[in-house]
Amino acid sequence: MKTIKFKTNINCGGCISKVTPFLNKQEGVESWEVDTTNADKILTIESDGASEEDVKATLQKIGFSAESVDVR
Repeated sequence: MKTIKFKTNINCGGCISKVTPFLNKQEGVESWEVDTTNADKILTIESDGASEEDVKATLQKIGFSAESVDVR
């Protein structure tokens, strides 16, 4: 399992509701969460096969941005 983190513009409960069905259906995404209290709105994904590009494409398709950040 690999952890992938993104800086996003998912900033509220409504945004989370919008992305939930898409991230839940994303092949290779085991679990995910968004820290809306962080200024960068960090999306953390536990991946079992989903690539950064796959996740970015899914989010962009529904109107959200995602920029990869290093996992520390």
